[in-house]
Amino acid sequence: MKRALGPALKILALRMPALAIPVLAIPTLLFSGTMRAADAPVVVTSIKPIHSLVSAIMQGVGEPELIVDGAASPHTYNLKPSNARALQDAKVIFWVGPGLEAFLEKPLQALGRDASIAALDDAPGLVKLPFREGGAFEPHDDGDEHDSASAAPEHEHDHAEADHDHDTFDTHLWLDPMNAKAMAAMITTTLVAADPANALTYQGNAKALDDKLDALDTEIKGMVTPVKDKPFIVFHDAYQYFEHRYGIRVAGSITVSPETIPGAERVSEIHRKVGELGATCVFAEPQFEPRLVNVVIEGTRAKSGVLDPEAATLKAGPDLYFNLMRGIANSMKDCLSSA
Repeated sequence: MKRALGPALKILALRMPALAIPVLAIPTLLFSGTMRAADAPVVVTSIKPIHSLVSAIMQGVGEPELIVDGAASPHTYNLKPSNARALQDAKVIFWVGPGLEAFLEKPLQALGRDASIAALDDAPGLVKLPFREGGAFEPHDDGDEHDSASAAPEHEHDHAEADHDHDTFDTHLWLDPMNAKAMAAMITTTLVAADPANALTYQGNAKALDDKLDALDTEIKGMVTPVKDKPFIVFHDAYQYFEHRYGIRVAGSITVSPETIPGAERVSEIHRKVGELGATCVFAEPQFEPRLVNVVIEGTRAKSGVLDPEAATLKAGPDLYFNLMRGIANSMKDCLSSA
């Protein structure tokens, strides 16, 4: 038995070096991979549309973290302990600004001291539109059949860029692809300054994103042009930039602010407007009470649909922004063309 075991041990000993090489290499490879991942800066973003733009620019370098995830809304969000830790560890933080993510204003001051913080509502080249008063957007007195938010968008981007305070302009800035391009430019500049080693990757991704946003803009124009003259009602006044860009007709909103549930008088007023303005569709939003929409359209010929301006139902990632904008355009086209 011992004589048989001796040759077997010799054969095993001869094979051991060859077997040991890949085994020893495994920790080295794992360590190398960890080091590559560590090269990416810790980047935190506030909401899904911003996270999507940052993700597209960071592809090949790393993935940004997201604060307002799932179906949550920045209008009603409460910061979690995990969010606070992310802010504290961040090298770069992107948000729209205090007009939208008010819940972040104080935490950023306390936890984001070591980070580069970019408020994208300060991006050069943004079109900023003032808040509209009330929830029923009346047509002009000069007989123009479109309301004040549905003017032709092409040339107005050149002179609508008034410099407003945070509390006087509509903060749903991303719902115009040209504003998304302006924000992407600021995102790129911020990332390059914070992480110059990956500058070429950021800049190449930004150029590809810019081209895709131009193509998206052309695509959406083609989708909504056949129905752009049909008036409709939205849950809250979040779509002004989409209206401005594509010349569509939003006749009013059920509530001015999603944090405030409208009273019976307000709902009755919008119900009357649906009849008076001939609104063909009333759109709900995934995060908020859909029964209000049913009350508004009761007894009218209007149909209901769903719009998702903050991407509550969409999976986060670089494609989300495009899915969000196409989703809004498709919902409008489908409801309005069948009305």
